[in-house]
Amino acid sequence: MLARISCPAKTATQSGRAKSERWLLQYEQEAAREIDPLMGWTSSGDMNQQVKLWFDTKEEAIAYAERRGLAYRVDEPRPIGRKTVVYSDNFKSSRIGQWTH
Repeated sequence: MLARISCPAKTATQSGRAKSERWLLQYEQEAAREIDPLMGWTSSGDMNQQVKLWFDTKEEAIAYAERRGLAYRVDEPRPIGRKTVVYSDNFKSSRIGQWTH
């Protein structure tokens, strides 16, 4: 049973950093999902797919996996490489470049 430890990125609808500072341990899918022929629902016999464990630090998540004897992999978060753009920067006296409006 393989566990994945990651620090999820914030969703597009979030303006804050909620849930993006914590680490998540999830189990990888072991059995394929199947479609119920009568109702058309997607189901799986693997109950570990429903387990999500949150930790404050990566070290706590790794320690938990090692205590339980779980094989794990750590997905490091990508660094945020975007510069913060502020509307008031359009009107700076030290602005470089032509006005576009």
